[in-house]
Amino acid sequence: QVQLVESGGGLVQAGGSLRLSCAASGRTFSNYHMGWFRQAPGKEREFVARISGSGRTTYYADSVKGRFTISRDNAKNTVYLQMNTLKPEDTAVYYCAAGVVSTSYRSWGQGTQVTVSS
Repeated sequence: QVQLVESGGGLVQAGGSLRLSCAASGRTFSNYHMGWFRQAPGKEREFVARISGSGRTTYYADSVKGRFTISRDNAKNTVYLQMNTLKPEDTAVYYCAAGVVSTSYRSWGQGTQVTVSS
């Protein structure tokens, strides 16, 4: 298990940018696939982006492709989500997650709120 702490959320106007960070504990961070998910009020949690342990492979939901960029710094045990051209529909609690395989995430952070005003 790895402990995860997200930060960087906040209130931003439509068209603006935010960068979320997720700091992980443990010494084997590079062994984990990392993902970002989000949950809007009244909706189910949905996948946003994921990145392989090496950082060489990334994958995005169609709704954020071209606007969001996931990256990681294994020396800092941190994964990032750069969010540009934000839209009101991006408003949600954003969670980072870790898993030894990209299709199963066992460790989750507490979430950080992102609110995009129109």
